[in-house]
Amino acid sequence: MSVPRPAAVVVLAAGEGTRMRSRTPKVLHELCGRALVDHMLTAARGLTPERLIVVIGHERERMREHLSATGPDAYPIVQQEQRGTGHAVRTVLEEVGTISGTVLVTYGDTPLLRTETLAELLAVHAGEGNAATVLTAKVPDPTGYGRIVRDETGAVLGIVEEKDASPEQRAVNEMNSGVYAFDGTLLTDAVKRVSTANAQGEEYLTDVLSILREDGHRVGAFVAGDHVEVEGVNDRAQLAFAGRVLNSRILLAHMRAGVTVVDPESTWIDVGVTLEPDAVIMPGSQLHGTTSVAAGATIGPATTLTDTEVGEDAVVRNSVCEGARIGPEAAVGPYTYLRPGTVLGRKAKAGAHVEMKNAEIGEGTKVPHLTYVGDATIGAGSNIGAATIFVNYDGVEKRHITVGDHAFVGCDTMLVAPLTIGDGAYTAAGSTITNDVPPGAIGVARARQRTIEGWVARKRAGTRSAEAARRASAEQAGHQQENGT
Repeated sequence: MSVPRPAAVVVLAAGEGTRMRSRTPKVLHELCGRALVDHMLTAARGLTPERLIVVIGHERERMREHLSATGPDAYPIVQQEQRGTGHAVRTVLEEVGTISGTVLVTYGDTPLLRTETLAELLAVHAGEGNAATVLTAKVPDPTGYGRIVRDETGAVLGIVEEKDASPEQRAVNEMNSGVYAFDGTLLTDAVKRVSTANAQGEEYLTDVLSILREDGHRVGAFVAGDHVEVEGVNDRAQLAFAGRVLNSRILLAHMRAGVTVVDPESTWIDVGVTLEPDAVIMPGSQLHGTTSVAAGATIGPATTLTDTEVGEDAVVRNSVCEGARIGPEAAVGPYTYLRPGTVLGRKAKAGAHVEMKNAEIGEGTKVPHLTYVGDATIGAGSNIGAATIFVNYDGVEKRHITVGDHAFVGCDTMLVAPLTIGDGAYTAAGSTITNDVPPGAIGVARARQRTIEGWVARKRAGTRSAEAARRASAEQAGHQQENGT
């Protein structure tokens, strides 16, 4: 069955979502790296509609800005007062006029709806020649949902809310999702006739089905294959549930494409993440934003990557990386923090308890442990000793440090920017280097040691240190007496 291109998709996203108890509009809450409304818009864009319309109301300026930033094709229409779903659709048609063709109406808080399901709804709508077709689902427990009432031919007679349903109707497990395909011309006329004679005094889109039916038009239904897909998000518990479902879908797709996910239960991957076959994701890992992981790379355990690029056969363990580029066969971690602007070359190493920011590390260079590298360029094949600090900030400006190829920076060295350590140069352990070190030279900047005998006995008398020193001196004197020295 062919799927016609809809004349318009209308996404209803004007509500406040009070049950979220949040300063953020409900449809802007994120799920797997994308706002709720953006999940719906992505599914809608898969249908290539002629128009994509989003009805906004609560926090309208914030919604406008979001829609403008995420896709210029989404046209916002303001529902000044939120007086029901029928009123929202009437507001759209009053602004844009009659839409000839099929109009699909859906919601900004249904992030699990897939393009494929919407396409099947449209196909049934066109194939049966319906004036309206409602997306339904059969649920294990329909309590609280409106029930679909059909005639003996399967045509939809109407939707009955649970409080108005008879015992026989309450036994029906087919529920209304609130997603519809309409004949646009018929919708324009019918939505004007929706009554507000209900407890809430609102215009409900469900009433359009009865109006069309009374006018002699056919109203049909399409049953979604998975009832979970049509569930909306109204509170934080439902947000968490939808997140688990969506994350499971994402992981399943990656695993079927050749990615190893060792423990799906503890792994979270955003929709914008790219993984190549033979990548391995260890337990407790989270991959966010535009992160990409190349073939053969191993991520985790307990690793969080955000907008980070990982090259082939690299290993990133127990680390947090944001806006970093990790080259092929590079090693990161454990307990490493790579901040934005960090670039590791092929086979480079950022070892245990290392932090880097805006730093370019050359091929094969090792920064093994307990080191901070900021605003720096390090050449190929160099070694940065433990407890080295790149002192790049003077309280006003960030200054740059350059370390050449095959240089050796000794342990516990302070490199004070601006500074250049030449190719093949060394710095002595414990130095504070403030002047450039030429190629092949060694920089030494530390005070000469002074040892003051008997200081503890004089200045710390009565302490445990003094007693330990006294015993050690006595033992040493005893040994010297035995040995005749």
